[in-house]
Amino acid sequence: MNTSVSSSAFAPLKNDTFIRACLRQATDYTPIWLMRQAGRFLPEYRATRAKAGSFMGLATNVDYATEVSLQPVERFPIDAAILFSDILTVPDAMGLGLSFALGEGPRFAHPVRDEVAVAQLAVPDMDRLRYVFDAVTSIRKALNGKVPLIGFSGSPWTLACYMVEGAGSDDYRLVKTMLYARPDLLHRILQINADSVAQYLNAQIEAGAQAVMIFDSWGGVLADGAFQQFSLAYTQRVLAQLKREHAGARIPRIVFTKGGGLWLKEMGALDCDVLGLDWTVNLAKARAMVGDSKALQGNLDPNVLFASPAQIEVEAIKVLSSFGTPYAGEGTGPTHIFNLGHGVSQHTPTEHVAALVQAVHAHSRKMRS
Repeated sequence: MNTSVSSSAFAPLKNDTFIRACLRQATDYTPIWLMRQAGRFLPEYRATRAKAGSFMGLATNVDYATEVSLQPVERFPIDAAILFSDILTVPDAMGLGLSFALGEGPRFAHPVRDEVAVAQLAVPDMDRLRYVFDAVTSIRKALNGKVPLIGFSGSPWTLACYMVEGAGSDDYRLVKTMLYARPDLLHRILQINADSVAQYLNAQIEAGAQAVMIFDSWGGVLADGAFQQFSLAYTQRVLAQLKREHAGARIPRIVFTKGGGLWLKEMGALDCDVLGLDWTVNLAKARAMVGDSKALQGNLDPNVLFASPAQIEVEAIKVLSSFGTPYAGEGTGPTHIFNLGHGVSQHTPTEHVAALVQAVHAHSRKMRS
C-alpha cells in the first residue's frame, strides 16, 4: 500500500521548536505539548464527539479526526499537534473486533488467549488502516505549517495486554499468566505486534507525520527482567525498522514508558531520539542516568492542573529547573520538551492548561536570557 504524500503538498513549518528540541538542538524556549491534548477536557471536542456519535465514529472519520486534532492548537499556543486516534487500531485491523461501550473503555470481541488464536494472528493489511493515514495527511495540510504533527502507536507489549485481556485490566492476570506459563505464545504475539507497529508508523510518516511516538503505557506493570524481555526488546524491534527521515527531513522517534523509571539506564540505550518520563522520575537524575544522547520529555503530574494558576506556575518552574540549564550552543546538547507525566484528565479546566503553557514558555525564555 502506498501512503506516501509528496512534501510539496504541505506548507513549510513555521514553528520547528519541538522538532529542534527532539533532535537536541538549541531552542529559544522549551517547547510544550500535552498527551491527550485533543480530548475530553475541551468543550469543542465534546461537541464534535456528540456529532460523530461514538469514539470510533470520531477516530475513523477523517474530517472529525482533523477537527479534534486541531482544536488544542487553535486554543493554546502549544508547539506540536498529535494525531487523534486510538492505540488499539492495529489489533482492530487484525480482526479482533474493537468496540467502545459508553463509560467502559475499549473491548475486543475476539481476545487472543490460546494457540489457535495466536496461530491466526498476522501483520494486518495496512489498507485496513487507511483512515488513519488519510487523517494524518488531512491534519498535516490543515495545520498549514503552524506546528509539527506527531504520529503514534501503542507499544507491542501494551497492545498485547489488551489483546490477551480483551479489555483494560487491573491485575493483568491473563497476559501475565501467558507470560509465565506460555512465553512462546506471548513472544509470537509480540513479534507480530512489533512488525505491525513498525509498518503502521512508517505509513504515518509517509502520510505526513513529522515525528512518531511509541506509547508503552503498561510497561511499568512488568517485573524486572520481564520488562526487558517482553517490552523493551520489542520496542527496540519497532525502532530498528522505522524510517529515520522522509522527504529530506529527520523524523524524531519518541518512546514513553509509564512506570519505566526503574529501567532508565537500559532505555537510554534504545535507538530513539527522545525518552518520555512520567512524574515519578526526577529529570536531573534522569539526565545523569541517560546521558545527553537523548532529549527528555515530561513530566508534570497531570493533577497539578487542578491547582490554582499561580501554583501551576510554581510546579511548572520546578520541572523546568529540575531539568536544568537548557542547551544554547551550536550542534547538539541536552534538551527538554515539556509535557505531563501522563494524559490530561478530562476534568481539567481549560484555563489551567492555558496557564501552564504560558508559564512554561515565559519561564523557559527567562532561563535562556
